[in-house]
Amino acid sequence: MSQASASVASAAQAVLAGADLAAKVERGAKPTVLCIEDDWDTATLIAEELEQRGFDVAVANDGREGWALLLRSRPNLILCDINLPYMSGLEILESLTAIAPRFAQVPFIFLTALNARADELKGRRLGADDYVAKPVDFDLLETIITARLKGVARMGRPEKCALNDREIETLMWAARGKTSEEIATITSIAERTVNFHLNNARDKLGVATRIQAAVKATVTGIIEP
Repeated sequence: MSQASASVASAAQAVLAGADLAAKVERGAKPTVLCIEDDWDTATLIAEELEQRGFDVAVANDGREGWALLLRSRPNLILCDINLPYMSGLEILESLTAIAPRFAQVPFIFLTALNARADELKGRRLGADDYVAKPVDFDLLETIITARLKGVARMGRPEKCALNDREIETLMWAARGKTSEEIATITSIAERTVNFHLNNARDKLGVATRIQAAVKATVTGIIEP
């Protein structure tokens, strides 16, 4: 896969994950957190606390069970211990990246001991979104989970914005793989003006790149590539 194709695929996964979460919230459903923790008492406490704070929680007590439940339940966020029987938390995260890319945009938070710096560094290199030390500060955990889920949902929610005709037109051509120079030729406007409209569209859609803007506009029905 080319770098451009990989960027488009990643952006699409982000938008679709956000759309799934945004739709769940709009239906009044609770976000689902998968907690993978081998200590039964800790797992039970985490589940009870998060359920009281408005989340649905699924619990697995070893890495193999967690991996199977992850693929089956499609959680909105994964909360995972590092040292697990059968399959470590690091192996779960690495497997997600390698063989289950549809979960690439699902926030992954590690539960870790205070002195596990080497594991934390390895996890961050693998793409972990955050770390929470045990014993768990549940106010901090709730804040981290809420912030991560808001970031995901923002990618899939149509923004309250109005793209003008030029912004829609240039974004449509960008979604079809055209460069700014090619779009300028097609639309008979200056390349600098094309970039101006594309950047405006990106800002209005609340995303970081033109690729993400094109994907989001497509998924949410603003344009038809």
